[in-house]
Amino acid sequence: MTLATFNALDKETAKQHLFACCGSTRWADMMMQHFPFSSEKQLVDLSSAIWYEQCQEADWRESFTHHPKIGDVKSLTEKFAGKEQAGVAVATEEIIQALAKANADYEKKFGFIFIVCATGKSANEMLQLLLDRLQNTVDEELHIAMGEQQKISIIRFKKLLTAANFDFLKVSQITTHVLDSAIGLPGKDISIRMQAMKNGAWQTIAQGITNADGRIPDLLPQERILKPGTYKMVFDTGSYFRKQNLKTFYPAVEIIFNTFDEAHYHVPLLVNPFGYSTYRGS
Repeated sequence: MTLATFNALDKETAKQHLFACCGSTRWADMMMQHFPFSSEKQLVDLSSAIWYEQCQEADWRESFTHHPKIGDVKSLTEKFAGKEQAGVAVATEEIIQALAKANADYEKKFGFIFIVCATGKSANEMLQLLLDRLQNTVDEELHIAMGEQQKISIIRFKKLLTAANFDFLKVSQITTHVLDSAIGLPGKDISIRMQAMKNGAWQTIAQGITNADGRIPDLLPQERILKPGTYKMVFDTGSYFRKQNLKTFYPAVEIIFNTFDEAHYHVPLLVNPFGYSTYRGS
């Protein structure tokens, strides 16, 4: 379907398609106020602006309820063995059991299911993310989950409008790359929190795990632009070196940085057990 084909749909059908991308009634209603859409970029930009600036907690929580609940051993096994998550088909029974327990613990603590843009993530990454995010406050997790929902919405736009042009989409406005300078290799499977100051305290707004190349390309949803200000990235270097049976002087590395505009900001980290450095990359 092209955007022009979508724009030719009757309003009720178009709204149903939008609601399938993000199950928030308020979001879908407000999106339809701009229907038909002038371009794919307007569609994505509006979805982000409405989601972040005009929707509220009740709207975000409503959207979470429209995701399939996958948390028990049977459903996890079926999903991870399917085409959608082919990369985690090798998950062991132990990992599946741990994922099931972590999903149950998550829903019990936060009151909604675990929402994550799972594309390309392995079973181990999913479990590590779940365990990391279980350490968050309810308010932190709510904002992380709604960011993940926006990533999912964009993926669903692409699946809906398969003949549309989404070439304008870029990587996350904030990116990072970790290099282990002691061995000259990427820092893989490092948990990273991105935080913003709220009410005088740092609050996690995005969270991820570095891939095999030491990167997190989707820390923020595409087209999501942060307000200029001061932010912080927290790298869990302690766990990274502990997995290698190495002692480190730095249990965590915190990098505080400023954003000034809508430009892309790359925050790399060069790290070894007893030293680290950073700079503004490109």
